[in-house]
Amino acid sequence: MKYGESAFDIIYLIFAVAAGIYILCRRRDRIGKLMGFATLILGCGDAFHLVPRVLNYFVDADFTAWLGTGKLVTSVTMTVFYVLMYRLWINAYKKPEAKGCSAVVYAVSAVRVILCALPQNRWITNDGPVVWGIIRNVPFIALGVIIVCLYFKTRKEIGVLRPVWLLVTLSFLFYIPVAVAASLVPILGMLMLPKTVCYMILICVFIRYSRTGEK
Repeated sequence: MKYGESAFDIIYLIFAVAAGIYILCRRRDRIGKLMGFATLILGCGDAFHLVPRVLNYFVDADFTAWLGTGKLVTSVTMTVFYVLMYRLWINAYKKPEAKGCSAVVYAVSAVRVILCALPQNRWITNDGPVVWGIIRNVPFIALGVIIVCLYFKTRKEIGVLRPVWLLVTLSFLFYIPVAVAASLVPILGMLMLPKTVCYMILICVFIRYSRTGEK
């Protein structure tokens, strides 16, 4: 179990970082920068949690604080990732920016980051209350719903990006049970594997789109 999961995590991190660099080198316009930086933030942010998780399997040391801090960093970087996904939608589909929608996106993102930073989460003790796992994820889920709705609405306009709404939807469906109840039912943590697969496929979509030459 530990070898399989560790190998998967390492492959994912290398793939995400390499893909982000590739996209930034391949496509230097605004769309390329948004895709590239979103991919890098996804991979680098997850590294703060996955690297100590892998080390925890093989090194005889207490990684509780490191794992908790990694979860906090990942929570923040995932929020930034979806803000970039929103900016990508505006630029890729050439949509005028709706001030109301942008205000909601930035507001729920800010609330999410603030909630994650509160000491009530008890990140470094690894015994955070379930209720705070729910509270801090409410604005995150709201952000995800917005992204899904936007990409679903325009799914037929750019063929390469058509599966984005579905991949984001699936990633949240796999993530929510983990965020809410993994501390009570540890086996739910296994859902992070298919969630990560969704992100790897999403990165593949970005790579393919970076090759299309569409402006």
